[in-house]
Amino acid sequence: MAQHASAKKQARQNIKKNLANRSYTSKVKTAVKKFQVAVQSLQEGKSSLDDARKSFTHAQSFLMKAATKGIIHKNNASRHIARLAHALAKIQKAS
Repeated sequence: MAQHASAKKQARQNIKKNLANRSYTSKVKTAVKKFQVAVQSLQEGKSSLDDARKSFTHAQSFLMKAATKGIIHKNNASRHIARLAHALAKIQKAS
């Protein structure tokens, strides 16, 4: 356990930052999953291409913001975005 005042303060800050980062990471994962569901439903003919595009833009925004905030590495965010873009392009080509 922290003994010095500065170490105690840092421990408190770490708890707050951990909660915020975990919350934002959850939002990123949810946005990516919504995109994947939109692509799946588009393949099944249940939704439109616009829904998939909107969910892609939303997921891309969340990923880049997470990278900017330092929650995930920028290369990690870029890799995820590239994979999502590839999936979207594949669907657009098929349509």
